Amino acid sequence: MALAAVALSAAGCGFGSGTKTVTVSRTQTVTTTQTITSKSETADPCTGAELAGNFALVPGSAGAGQIEYALTVTNTSESPCFVRGVPKATLLGASAVALPTHITAAGDGGTGRIVLQPGASAVAHARFSPDVAGDGDSQTGACQPQAQMLQVNPDGGGATDAAIKPPTSVCQRGTLNFERFGYAG
Repeated sequence: MALAAVALSAAGCGFGSGTKTVTVSRTQTVTTTQTITSKSETADPCTGAELAGNFALVPGSAGAGQIEYALTVTNTSESPCFVRGVPKATLLGASAVALPTHITAAGDGGTGRIVLQPGASAVAHARFSPDVAGDGDSQTGACQPQAQMLQVNPDGGGATDAAIKPPTSVCQRGTLNFERFGYAG
């Protein structure tokens, strides 16, 4: 900002004797931009206490005896943290009873870090059969008890419970074929 003051003397100019002061001001606006990336190199692995999650049906995904659900985890802490690879998790039934769970990796499974800033989310998709019984499953009625919750165990320790929406049976002794975590879009 610049400020200029000009003093004019009007003596002897027919205006009488005296001094007149005129103030002229000029305003300048400066804008700064800060870019924040979501790939912090200083993040620690997320803990269960830092995450909230849900495991929800992907509409229109049913076909060939399979269905797809998306696991979404959100960083609820005030610091960045990361998740990576294929989720480690256990299916839970009514009253939080552990159900048979076998997690397999779709594709390479990868171990790339997905850094989550506070409030950011990551997603991992899983395909499984909700109704085609396999070895070790009940061959009449539901193949396995209905899963209500997916207990996720992140690399930083602890666990977070992701509600399964809608609750479902997971056949073939709880086999979930998970893709690795990626950024939620």
